[in-house]
Amino acid sequence: MADYVPFRSGSRACSERLRKRVLIVNCYFDNCSRQPRPRTNKLPKPMGTVYLAGAFSPHRCDVRLHCEMYSGPLDPHMLAWPDMLVMTGLTTAFDRMLHLAAYARTLNKKVIVVAGGPAIRAFPQYSKLFFDHPCCGDVEELRDVTGAVFGEEFVAEEMFPRFDLAYWISAVGELESSRNCNFRCSFCTLSAEGRNYQKYDLEAIRRHILALGKRKLLFFIDNNFYGNERSFFLERADLLREMKSRGQFRGWGAMVTNDFFLLSANLELARESGCVALFSGLESFDSSWLRKMNKLQNTALPQVSTIRKCLEAGIVFLYGLMLDPTTRSVTDLRAELDFVTGTSEITLPSYISLPVPIPGTPYFHECVTKGLLLPRVALRDLDSTTLVLQPLNSLAEVCGFWKEIRSMRGFRKRLTRQFCGFAKRYGRTMTPLQLAVAFANPALLTAYSAVTSPFPWYRLRHPAPRRTYIAGTEPLDITYKPAFPISSRYAHYFSPTMLTDDHGHLTEALAEDLEDSRRTIEPRPTPVSLASSKRGVAVRLPPAP
Repeated sequence: MADYVPFRSGSRACSERLRKRVLIVNCYFDNCSRQPRPRTNKLPKPMGTVYLAGAFSPHRCDVRLHCEMYSGPLDPHMLAWPDMLVMTGLTTAFDRMLHLAAYARTLNKKVIVVAGGPAIRAFPQYSKLFFDHPCCGDVEELRDVTGAVFGEEFVAEEMFPRFDLAYWISAVGELESSRNCNFRCSFCTLSAEGRNYQKYDLEAIRRHILALGKRKLLFFIDNNFYGNERSFFLERADLLREMKSRGQFRGWGAMVTNDFFLLSANLELARESGCVALFSGLESFDSSWLRKMNKLQNTALPQVSTIRKCLEAGIVFLYGLMLDPTTRSVTDLRAELDFVTGTSEITLPSYISLPVPIPGTPYFHECVTKGLLLPRVALRDLDSTTLVLQPLNSLAEVCGFWKEIRSMRGFRKRLTRQFCGFAKRYGRTMTPLQLAVAFANPALLTAYSAVTSPFPWYRLRHPAPRRTYIAGTEPLDITYKPAFPISSRYAHYFSPTMLTDDHGHLTEALAEDLEDSRRTIEPRPTPVSLASSKRGVAVRLPPAP
């Protein structure tokens, strides 16, 4: 209950009876332990609920937020409270949305259930079976839903993110200045959705930063902060430089695509405006694999050169590593890890993941065509830590390797030597804060659970199930067992949503939506030369339809 503080300001002319109660939840399954554990130190934190909350009139609605990643699973008894339940989350959280919908409808037959996010957009027809309003558009669609359900007087005049309700915001304030991406990587959910890159008005960005209050750091959760208009980047750099000089924050970070690093001037402008770290989807040091995934922007410069260029400019380079056992052997994957942990010129990855065939993406349909999906894959298994595709090597060999990599067993001495060499090389150009950010990477790789969730009593209360890391054999989360008796009408909401059947074929329940996405998905764009970026023009790929 401590996380819920109803909004109390605004007009009192409206009686409590006429105020609408709205609960907005970021649904989440832990991708590490399959335990109901809060990940209070995990970054970046989901902010979709904050933007969704802006749809409701603060004078006519009591709005509460809950972030399951930060706080752990929502107490289901809270679902007797709202007139409207709004849920969002990643594709893996689809089943969690079903759980909360079942609880809410059992406790309150009149509740309106709204759901959005990648899973709803991937399965629009299937979602209609469970939710009153499955939303496939942007967050602004919630204004239309609110007006239709409650009346226009309950809709906010301006959709402004409710940072004041985000109880999880502390030293790091997170926000977005743009949406979507101008690239079409084959495994990315944005490629399936086909939305064009959009930018916020500069004055709106200023107001959002002020609404966040003074923070130690700002982190922009844009899918691609750089985008396809360099002039927009220059405008934001000027704005950030100005606001930093006024003491609004000490530094900032963002997620950018690799074309950002083609111009040295971009790094200089970023550093001068207060940038301390940049995250980029490097994914792999294997150029042939990058081309296969249509990640062409990562092949213009050698990966090591890109990272070194960023670090020498005084900005920490952050990235994730994707190990693909479906196209590469365990020996090859181990060799890449040997290279990464033996090269002190670069930062260590923030995480290591398996490839995920997100439903609706070009990569997903390619995997289906090749028959790579394992039998009995649940949507829950698409968490980047569970093997869902047939590997080159045997399942036993790949899983033995993956269990080792989950805690970097066998690589820990190399990690220590690598970071010591890194600190020696860049210690004079990095601030203590930046070195701490860089040091977080080996800590996350070797002790992810302890670093992101410093609550040992959760381990005692909920012993971690023994994981197999193979789809179809993994244990279900404890949240699949109802916390209290629910209406029999909703008992099937607690069964996992299956992507493939016993033979590895797509299940009948999801086949219609997946066939629709296969027919309408944007074809892979032809390779585009990145030479134009060296002249200061961001790369433009063919726009989404």
